[in-house]
Amino acid sequence: MKRIAVFVSGNGSNFENITRFLHGNDNAQVTLLVSNRPDAYALQRASRLGVESVVWTKTDFADEQRTIQMLTDHNIHFIVLAGFLLMVPTYLIRHFPNCIINIHPSLLPKYGGKGMYGNHVHEAVKENGEKETGITIHYVSEVCDGGETILQVSTPLSPLDSVDDIAEKVHQLEKEYFPKTVLEILTPKK
Repeated sequence: MKRIAVFVSGNGSNFENITRFLHGNDNAQVTLLVSNRPDAYALQRASRLGVESVVWTKTDFADEQRTIQMLTDHNIHFIVLAGFLLMVPTYLIRHFPNCIINIHPSLLPKYGGKGMYGNHVHEAVKENGEKETGITIHYVSEVCDGGETILQVSTPLSPLDSVDDIAEKVHQLEKEYFPKTVLEILTPKK
C-alpha cells in the first residue's frame, strides 16, 4: 500500500476529500498531513479524521536531512500538494521522482507561476473575460507549475460569473477529479 503525505497551507478541503475517498482502499491511504502553517485549518481536519499531522515550516524545509528523515520516519511513498503555497525544494523532487503531484486552479499554462494561487487566479480569469477555466493536475518539477500534465478538466464560464462563482466551479472540479486521479496514479496497472 502507498502511504501518502498531503502538504497544505490552509483550509484543507482537498486533503479531507482525498482522505475520505481513499479510506479503506488497499492501494493508497493518506497517512500524514504536513502543513507549513501552525494556524492552518487543515490541522483540525486531520485531527478529526484521525490522520497524523506535522507542522513543518519554511525553515524546517530548508533542512534537507531533517525533512527527508521526517518523511522516511512516516514511511511516505507519495506526496500530494493541495493548496501548498511554498515552492517544493529541489532535493524533495529528486528524492521522490514522479511521486509528487499538485493541483492548480486553472488550465495551465494559463494563470500559473509565482503568485498565482486561489482567488488570485480566479480574479485574473474574470478580469480577462475567459470563456472557460478549470483545473490542472500535474507532476511537480523544479519549474513552478511547470511539471508534466496528468489531467486537465475545464468548465464553461459566463460573463455574469463572479469571482466566487468561478472559485466554486473550480472547487467542484477539484472535488470530483483530484481524489480519483490520485487513486488512478497509485493503483497498479494490470
